[in-house]
Amino acid sequence: MSLTIGQAAPDFTLKNQFGEEVTLSSFKGKKNVVIVFIPFAFTGTCTGELCALRDDLSSFQNENAELLAISCDSMFTQKVFAAQENYNFPVLSDFWPHGAVAQAYGVFNEAAGCAFRGTFIINKEGNISWQVINGMGDARNIGDYKTALAAL
Repeated sequence: MSLTIGQAAPDFTLKNQFGEEVTLSSFKGKKNVVIVFIPFAFTGTCTGELCALRDDLSSFQNENAELLAISCDSMFTQKVFAAQENYNFPVLSDFWPHGAVAQAYGVFNEAAGCAFRGTFIINKEGNISWQVINGMGDARNIGDYKTALAAL
């Protein structure tokens, strides 16, 4: 499934690293949302990308924006990963049904059983305003996220 700019973002409810449910539509009318899909917790490129977001968190999690990281790892894995790396933002588990949200966003890699590196910015109206999808090992540029957020 291919998503397009301006299209309504597929809604979802996933558990964060603490087992609390996070629903995308709960931010509608309140905040823009940066959704960052990563292939796997505890891997070099994924950890590096999320640490870069953590280190510049005020740009992505503030009164206008919310950051949501998603992988197909279990909630228990996400909890240890987030604690170890000091992630103070929701790290969501798309574990079961396995990869359903990644599939809805067109970033699920069937062969590897994980998400590609997809980033989506959802505006306050609930529509996709920006997106980029990279391969499994290709790190993204968080400066691009900042530029896209600033344009909203």
